[in-house]
Amino acid sequence: MSPPPDPLARAWWLEGFRDFLALEAGHSRHTVEGYLRDVRRLAEHAAGRGRADPGALTPAALREFVFALKDVGLAPASIRRAISAIRTYYGFLVGEGRVAQDPADRLQGPRPGRTLPEPLSGPEIDALLAAPGVEQPLAWRDRALLELGYGAGLRVSELCGLGLTDLRFGEGLVRVMGKGSKERLVPVGRAVVGAVSIYLHTVRPSLDRGASRDRVFLNARGTPLSRVGAWGVVKRCAAAAGITKSVTPHTLRHTFATHLLEGGADLRAVQEMLGHADLATTQLYTHVDREFLRKVHKRYHPRG
Repeated sequence: MSPPPDPLARAWWLEGFRDFLALEAGHSRHTVEGYLRDVRRLAEHAAGRGRADPGALTPAALREFVFALKDVGLAPASIRRAISAIRTYYGFLVGEGRVAQDPADRLQGPRPGRTLPEPLSGPEIDALLAAPGVEQPLAWRDRALLELGYGAGLRVSELCGLGLTDLRFGEGLVRVMGKGSKERLVPVGRAVVGAVSIYLHTVRPSLDRGASRDRVFLNARGTPLSRVGAWGVVKRCAAAAGITKSVTPHTLRHTFATHLLEGGADLRAVQEMLGHADLATTQLYTHVDREFLRKVHKRYHPRG
């Protein structure tokens, strides 16, 4: 009795790939089995997203798959082998005229050593935002900077580049010019609006001596606050709050994303607010969220 037909193997021409690996490329049985397993996993991943054959995959789709492998905890060596299998597979398909272009041409694994800062907890964020002392002349500027960094998840360059006309508080929005001059609108809450409004009406007028270029955040000399200046504000306030973690402006952005995800926010909505062109970049921010979910499951599930 012959085995039942395998639609996935037929659509992805896995038998032809097997023959190529074993007969033409001369790979060992172990390598052939590993490569086929990796390509089948890719096919199943693609099929689950409505992509029926290898010609339907784009470079972005392949990157998404590689990050999915990392997401499930696959070892770096196994991910490298999967990438090698995919590159070999598409080279084979191009050579056979099965696909016109090779989407795996520049496929790379997740960058080694790429780490994200540890996010702040709720009490740590509260302490940080309360750190600027009212007796300090620039306290409300610092408070506004921290509130906006955490409340809107802005990059430090976006915070320093923010113009007065970018504040659309009547609509509860901030207009942000992100990487690649891509504009996005980010919602902000009452705490952000309140802190920034107080700064704009009480501190900023005394700083603006005609050299502000209409930027929101100014230094003591009345010129736009630099990225180094913003780093200094965050570092100084973190020390005053007694936070022992390493805290930078990017920590505020990461904490913004983590707290949204832990609260149940949709990943694509967070992607939009962060201004990421590729969802795979946003998925880097979910590692803490997944750990949070594991802790919740362990604590509350009867068999956790």
